[in-house]
Formats: sequence, C-alpha cells, structure tokens
Amino acid sequence: MNNNRMKKVLKSMKEENIEQLIISDGASIYYLTDLWIHSQERMLVLMLCLEKEPMLFVNELFPIPECQEFTTIRYNDTDDPIRILEKHITEGKRIGIDKNWPARFLIGLLKASPGLKVENGSYIVDRIRMIKEPEEIEKMKVASKINDEAMKKLFEEISEDYTEKQMTKRLGEIYEELGADGFSFEPIVAYGKNGANPHHTPGNDQLKEGDSVLIDIGCHKDSYASDMTRTVFYKRMSKEQEKIYRIVQEANLAGIKAIQIGAKFSDVDQAVRDYIEKKGCGEYFTHRTGHSIGIEVHEYGDVSASNEEIIQGGMIFSIEPGIYLSDNFGVRIEDLVLVTDKGAKVLNHVPKEPLVVG
Repeated sequence: MNNNRMKKVLKSMKEENIEQLIISDGASIYYLTDLWIHSQERMLVLMLCLEKEPMLFVNELFPIPECQEFTTIRYNDTDDPIRILEKHITEGKRIGIDKNWPARFLIGLLKASPGLKVENGSYIVDRIRMIKEPEEIEKMKVASKINDEAMKKLFEEISEDYTEKQMTKRLGEIYEELGADGFSFEPIVAYGKNGANPHHTPGNDQLKEGDSVLIDIGCHKDSYASDMTRTVFYKRMSKEQEKIYRIVQEANLAGIKAIQIGAKFSDVDQAVRDYIEKKGCGEYFTHRTGHSIGIEVHEYGDVSASNEEIIQGGMIFSIEPGIYLSDNFGVRIEDLVLVTDKGAKVLNHVPKEPLVVG
C-alpha cells in the first residue's frame, strides 16, 4: 500500500464530501496498492471509506499477499460478489464510483441498493495521478529513453522489404532487445496516404520511394508508459512534404514554448492551433493537441480547447500536432513533456529536423 497516495485520496474524498469510493480501474488500484491484478471479467474493487479501513474485493483465483493496511475480502466463482460488496456499503452516504466499472456490476449494485447516492468519483484519483512523484518521473524518463532508441533503430531498418505490419512486428522485437515490457498501445506505422488517417491500423502496404512514413510508438517499462511520433520520408522528400513538415514542427515547438505553471491546457492547444491556422492548414489538424500519460498511455486530462484546467508542476503530457492531407500524406510530431518551474522539459530526444531515410 502506498500510504502517501492513500492519504491524498482520503483527504480529497473528505474535501469533496465523498464518504465512500469504489475504485475498479486496475491502474488506479496499482497506483494505490502496488498490486497489478488483471481480473478479466471478474469483479475487482478497492473500496475506500472515510470511517473504515480500505477493503479489496478480489476473486480467490488471483493470489495476492495479505496486507495489514487493508482488508482483503475474497470470493469465488459461485458467489455473488455484488451481494458481498453491498454488505460493506453504508446507505444514505454519498458513494463515488469510477468511470471504468462495468455496467453489469453498477446496475447490479443499484438494483440491490436502490437508495444509494451514486456519482462519478473517478476525478478524485485521476487528478492525484496527474501530478507525478519523483519516482514516477524517473520511470517515465527511462521508458522514453527506450522509446527513443527504438525509434532510431526503426529509422535504420525502414525499407521496401517491410510492410507496415512487418515493421510493427520488428518494433516488438526491438523493444524486447532494449528491455521494454511491451507496447503501451498498438503502434501506428503508416506509409504514404495512410498517414492521412491519424489512427491508421498497419496493414500489408508496401513502401514506395517518396512516401512519408508516420511512426507513432510507445512502450511500457516498470508499469509506466512512453509515447512518441515521428514522420520521415523514404529516399526523397518533395517540396510540399517539407512545407507541411515545417509547419507541424513549428507548431510542436510553439506548444512546448507555451507550457508553464499557471497556464491553462487550452492556452497550449490554442498556441499550436493558431500557428497551423496562420499557415492555412487549420482544417487539416483534426484532433486535440495532446493527452496526459503515466501508468496508462492515455490518462485523465488532455491538451484541448475545452480543457480550462490549470497546468501544474509534475504533470506529464504529450504535444502532438498533425496535418493530414486526404489521399496524399500526413505528418505528426509528438513529444512527451514534463512541467517544471522553468517550463516544459521534453522527454524525447529523437531529432525533429526533416529526415530522409533509406
């Protein structure tokens, strides 16, 4: 159990008048208990109460060490876990439930206890997870360093011998060679016009001279994620490709420059968007500027026009502008940044100058 993090959560619960909190998100349970439990379809709940000790409800299929700091309540496949959980909930008091709890459990609880005062309690843990502790920052630096090395190795191997799918398979081998624990998300390798789809799924396309190659990759290391995107060009780069690349590159730098403690996330998004719009490409930038990252590759908090939250020291998020020209090519450049009292510290070190490979 991480007592310091638990104290922060209980303090926030008290401030928000949430007397009971059901946490079912595996990443948040790991954040608070240092236990990774992949429960699949079975119910997994860490229940926090202001007036009781924490309780972990877990199927007995998943062996976990006994802990003096919380009570472990086990059940088996023939039990009704909702009935077991219900006995430990105090009706009449507000209860927060996180956003990832499957509806089959939530609906079952509401039917069993129709008088419960239920609300979304995810933000209580999510906002605490946004501010990374020194140990977390070091782990994320390590994960990003591995990602840098993996990207450089991919650059060396880009050729007509690899389809997009084969490149992603090779990436998995590279991560293993570098000591990563696996992908933090399904990687994107997009040749030519496929790069105009921001979330392209790698296929059997062959690389051709003059194609752009958009590579969006990330790994896990010691339970923390990395994420980075680079776009390069195979054997030659056209004037149009270089022009679009330069716009995205400068937009990326404008976003990083706008980051400071006390600014709003929307301010950073606006700095990126203003530059791309000034260059006449606003309609081709079709997504938010970035997302928070930590244990999961996408965590609470994003860099978007709708997010008016204030940026704080210790936050880590992405800056990833892109321009996508349908049936032609796409360019995206993404870095992870750590917020410090001196502005943004970029965690990725793969150069961002236009690059021709092959």
